[in-house]
Amino acid sequence: MVKVSIITIGDELLIGQVIDTNSAWIAQQLNKIGIPVKRRVAVGDIATDIETALNEESKHADVILITGGLGPTADDITKPLLCKYFNGKMIVNEEALANVRYLFEDVFKRPLTERNIKQAEVPDTCTVIQNKRGTAPGMLFEKNGKFYISMPGVPHEMKGMIENDVIPFLVKEFNVAHIAHRTLTTFGIGESMIADKIIEFESALPAAVRLAYLPNYGMVRLRLTATGLHKEETENEIDHYFLLLQQQVKDHIITNKDEPMEKIIAGLLLERKKTMCTAESCSGGYIAHLVTSIPGSSAFYDGSVVSYSYKAKEDLLGVDEKLLLDNGAVSEEVVIEMANGALRKIGSDYAIAVSGIMGPDGGTPDKPVGTVWIAVGSRKKVRAKKLHFRFERKLNIELTAVNALNLLRQFIIEEG
Repeated sequence: MVKVSIITIGDELLIGQVIDTNSAWIAQQLNKIGIPVKRRVAVGDIATDIETALNEESKHADVILITGGLGPTADDITKPLLCKYFNGKMIVNEEALANVRYLFEDVFKRPLTERNIKQAEVPDTCTVIQNKRGTAPGMLFEKNGKFYISMPGVPHEMKGMIENDVIPFLVKEFNVAHIAHRTLTTFGIGESMIADKIIEFESALPAAVRLAYLPNYGMVRLRLTATGLHKEETENEIDHYFLLLQQQVKDHIITNKDEPMEKIIAGLLLERKKTMCTAESCSGGYIAHLVTSIPGSSAFYDGSVVSYSYKAKEDLLGVDEKLLLDNGAVSEEVVIEMANGALRKIGSDYAIAVSGIMGPDGGTPDKPVGTVWIAVGSRKKVRAKKLHFRFERKLNIELTAVNALNLLRQFIIEEG
C-alpha cells in the first residue's frame, strides 16, 4: 500500500496563529480513494528544518505532500530550497507566467512587478502543476523512487491542485486499496465504559478491521475501518461488523451515521415537518450557530432570542419580573418561562432555552460556575434539567449546547 506523509510549512502554524486545516482536509480526500496518511509534520520557515523533514519523511513514505512557503515574500523559502534539494536551477515557466500576467493585469487591474514575475519561476527538475486559483504553481519532483509534491499553503489554491492534479496522479501511479468506514455515535456513556462493554467484540475483530474511539463533548463516536483490495468484499465485511457493533451499544446510540448532533436534530424536524427556535442566556447564540450551520436550516429553524439581562428576558420573552427576582435567571422556573416565551413569540413547534453561569466568575455557593438549566419542549409541555460543568468558559458553552440539543432530540422522539 502506498504511504503518504504531509509536511506543512510556516512559522504561523507553530505559534498557533494559524490552525493547520490543510493536512486534515488532504487526509480526508486521500482516504476517500484508499490512501491513508501515515505521518504529518509541521515545520517553520527555516531551511535546515524543512530539509530535515524532507529527509526524514522520505524514509517512511512513497509520496511526500508539502504545503506552504511558495509566496512572493522573503519568508517564503520553500521553492529555492526545493530547487537546491533536487539539484535544479530556476527557470521561468511560460504557462505560469501567462497565468500571473492575466491575474494581475486583467483580474486585479494592478501592474505586474518583478516580484510577481518571480512567482512563475520553478526548478527545471520539476513537473509544473499549474495553479488555476492563484499565482504560485505547484511542483512535482521524483527522487530515488519517491514523489514530492509542493503546493501553496492557501487552502483554496491547494484544494484545487489536490482535486484536479494530485489525486488523478496518485490513482494512476499506484494500485490503491479500498478503505471503508462506518461510524456511530453514543451519548451519556464514557469511553472506558464502552470499551469494557465491547471488549469481546473488539478482540474478535479481524486484522483488516480496526475500531477507533473518538470522544467529544459527552459523546463517543465509534468508527470501524476496513481495508481490502476488493471493494465489494470490504464493504460487506465492514457492514457485518458494524451491525454487530450497533447491537453491542444499542442502548446508547444516538445515530449510526457520522454526523453531529445538530444534523440529527435537523433530520428529525425535517422528517416530521416541524420547526424549532432557541432562547439563549448563557451560550450567546452558540446553539443557533450550530443549527444554522446545517444547509437549508431555514426549513426547520425559525429563529433565536439571545437575552442576558433581566430586562431582555422580560421584554423579549415575557418572563415575569417577580419570577426573576425570586429565583434568579439561572433557575428551573425562569428557563421554563424562557422556552414558553420563545414558543409564543416565535411560533415554532419546539424550543430550547438555556440559562447558566459559564465562568470564569459569577458563581455563588449555591450556583457555582458551570451551573446550567436547560428547558426543551413544545406548546403542550416543557421539561427542564439542571446540569453542572467544571471546565473553562468556552467548553462549558459547547457542552451546554450539545446537551441541550440532545434533550430536544429525546423530547422529539418521545413525542413520536
